[in-house]
Amino acid sequence: MGIGVEYVETINKYKESRIMENIAHKFLVLSGKGGVGKSTIAVNLAVWLSMQGKNVGLLDIDIHGPSIPKLLNLEHKGIQAKDDKIKPICYSDNLKIMSIGFLLPDETTAVIWRGPMKHTLIKQFLTDVCWGSLEYLIIDCPPGTGDEPLSIVQLLGNADGAIIVTTPQQIAVIDVKKCITFCRQLNLSVLGVIENMSGLVCPHCHRKIDIFKTGGGKQMAKEFNVPFLGSIPIDSDMVSACDLGQPFLDSNSQSSAAQALISAFRPLLQPHEQIQTDKEVTVK
Repeated sequence: MGIGVEYVETINKYKESRIMENIAHKFLVLSGKGGVGKSTIAVNLAVWLSMQGKNVGLLDIDIHGPSIPKLLNLEHKGIQAKDDKIKPICYSDNLKIMSIGFLLPDETTAVIWRGPMKHTLIKQFLTDVCWGSLEYLIIDCPPGTGDEPLSIVQLLGNADGAIIVTTPQQIAVIDVKKCITFCRQLNLSVLGVIENMSGLVCPHCHRKIDIFKTGGGKQMAKEFNVPFLGSIPIDSDMVSACDLGQPFLDSNSQSSAAQALISAFRPLLQPHEQIQTDKEVTVK
């Protein structure tokens, strides 16, 4: 009996590794604090990479609060099976999406699960979904350093690293620092920090207003000796785009916030050997 169990486990691990071999780069989007715009960053990163002609997958592992279907106006889509595999939802020809949100009967349904069930679902999203060959898999994680981020790091085994999202104020930065510690304890590279909601340009007088202060994310990056990817200003059009399920970079590509996003994302598109990790860069 023991030999049989070990054989099955070996076969399963082999299948998992073969599936992951078809995905060139795997980026986690993490934050220790909720409400910092992490899912918005993940969606726009995935959309921008697809706009560069890359084959991209976007995996939402926020089991209790999936936002990706709403942000892409896909909340009424249902998934289908093919040859014992799950077909992801296609946002475009080269952008595939998977989220527990596609499995729920409506947006008010609560998922009341403990860790083992969440781990099993995340594993199924990796191994039972027909991802095909991807150049990038973007994984939108829930806030914190609990079950879901731990499960995905362990299941992936060889992720490229994590993009850490924060807002400038100290109440957010204090919690987001824990994500960098989490990455280091799990030997996961930090690809960079993005400071979201960093100032607001008044549409009337055009003066910048630092609603949540500014510079907290950059200072955190310097403190932990990790790359700082950039600051993203608040833009009311981005709020409207999220509510309408329209990726901001699709409809507002010339705005200052969109240009800040592109500037922050561009280093991640470089060849893997050129991506600067937390071990190589000091923020000045």
